[in-house]
Amino acid sequence: MAHPLLKDSPGMKKLLLGNEAIVRGAIEAGIQVVTCYPGTPSSEVPDTFFRLSPEGDFTFEYSVNEKVALEVGGGATLAGAMTLTTMKHVGVNVAADPLMTLAYTGTPGGMVLLSADDPGCHSSQNEQDNRYYARLAGMPCFEPSTAQEAKDMTRDALNMSREMSAPFLLRTTTRVNHLRGPVEYGDIAKLAPAEGFKKNPAQFVPIPAFARRMHVDLLEKLEKLREMAETSKYNKISGNGKIGIVASGICRAYLADALADTGLADKFKILELGFTYPLPTKMITDFISSVEKVVVLEELEPFLENEIRILAQKNSIAVEVIGKDNALLPLNDEYSTLNITAIIREVLGMEAEKIESCPAEEGLPMRPPNLCAGCTHRAAYYAVKKVFGPDAVCSSDIGCYTLGILPPLNAADFLLCMGSSISAGSGAARAAGQTVVGFIGDSTFFHSGITGLVNAVFNQHDILLVVLDNSTTAMTGHQPHPGVETTALGSNPAQVDIESIVKGCGVNEIRTVNPLNQKALTKDLEDLKAMKGVRVLIAKAPCPLFARRTLKKAPGQTAYVVNQTEEVLKVMEELACPAFEKTAEGVEINEILCSGCMLCLQLTKDIKARKRSS
Repeated sequence: MAHPLLKDSPGMKKLLLGNEAIVRGAIEAGIQVVTCYPGTPSSEVPDTFFRLSPEGDFTFEYSVNEKVALEVGGGATLAGAMTLTTMKHVGVNVAADPLMTLAYTGTPGGMVLLSADDPGCHSSQNEQDNRYYARLAGMPCFEPSTAQEAKDMTRDALNMSREMSAPFLLRTTTRVNHLRGPVEYGDIAKLAPAEGFKKNPAQFVPIPAFARRMHVDLLEKLEKLREMAETSKYNKISGNGKIGIVASGICRAYLADALADTGLADKFKILELGFTYPLPTKMITDFISSVEKVVVLEELEPFLENEIRILAQKNSIAVEVIGKDNALLPLNDEYSTLNITAIIREVLGMEAEKIESCPAEEGLPMRPPNLCAGCTHRAAYYAVKKVFGPDAVCSSDIGCYTLGILPPLNAADFLLCMGSSISAGSGAARAAGQTVVGFIGDSTFFHSGITGLVNAVFNQHDILLVVLDNSTTAMTGHQPHPGVETTALGSNPAQVDIESIVKGCGVNEIRTVNPLNQKALTKDLEDLKAMKGVRVLIAKAPCPLFARRTLKKAPGQTAYVVNQTEEVLKVMEELACPAFEKTAEGVEINEILCSGCMLCLQLTKDIKARKRSS
């Protein structure tokens, strides 16, 4: 029985996650190739394609990083296949090199890049606004605000990309990716198989002589796309007020709610922009000419606001533009119905309610993020801190193991980006002669750690790299990577061995150990501490959640406290394992939370193991 997202049932309505709606839109367009590197808030898109891949008429891959994903997708579209490549916003930084060139060469099969931005830093290290990549590369940009638009824009962007031979950027934000809304299905297109690459070096090989002409062609293509934006159904005007509001992305949904809540809709003239680059300049010029002042609602950067100011100046339009210079419309964080309600009341001369963050309920304890009970990273961090002491500098990386920053582990002193632990750690060690231990996960090692390791060997840096190999991409939902032995779809016959790669990079001192074996791990760390140069310790043990869900290895034992001693309290405080609970009677271990890793047993005789009660 076909999955609901694969059903060719036009007119059927379903309640979909925004990311599921994107998948459906690609399927309706006839998608043929999907590539990705997973990253929240985009992860449900490739994960859904992964689940659908046994039934779907498309090929799918988890690529080792975003640059590779876009290059594989780029090659597929050059060979005539309709292609979708997905990543989170910081992933576009990694993929920027091929992205700029694809805008020049064009995309004969059609190609959409999903960039999932994250205002508010819900799961990211920054709040960058990737609409600027659209301008930098010369790519059309769509910004959905509802699940229906997420589906429709994905479909239309793919079709327009194929028609215009231009890559499109689908810019979503966390709230769009993770909202749920009604979606009406359309027809599923049946595309002919990709015809294959047609040789034309003047079009596809951007040596300087060809690239200069390619740029001219791109500029001409953008003008045609600008004309399409002028009449796009995703750009629309409503209302008749003398005060204008221009809104894009999820701000359009917040604005609709704010106007409905306040009953002030008749006071404003609204321009909704869903096709935001290239901008419909004539539509915007006419709009701002018809109002006395205009409020620009967009999250993060003043992308639209600055363009509107330029258009007003160029056309001598005396209109007041209200945007990021107003305290209610900041350059950071998400917007909401509350602050948009406040700004529309303010521009009408009404009293604007003060906007405050929702306060924590009195009496409720704080719940900071923490490594899971039984997490193998905790075992590695504990041993490293024991052997190297508090003075060692810990260079961290992107992954769930970054939570090692929290006390009592305190195992993340600085972090730049994916793969930077070895490179930045090398630089810190070279600059000041400090002892540096770098931590990197297995998925991140494949993503961008290998080049840093090669660099460290070549330049003879002095650093210990700990590869935290838990056999999965844990942070974003247990997606497979080249080193995974087993995935949700079965075994991986092409598993790539991390130790072999490390040897191939020229590292001579390598240890592979199960971090849950504290005696062996401590011995290896002490040996490596006494050495100089590039050393690598591979702490290899599966993530307990992955072991339970995918490897079907349920823990048969649990730990329990035998004697209430100061030693037990010390173990609880030094490990910070969530399975430990402090009660009126002392310290207990929650059998439901305990993963049976038995790390705590190795640290005190006052904790023992027993068979699980169920």
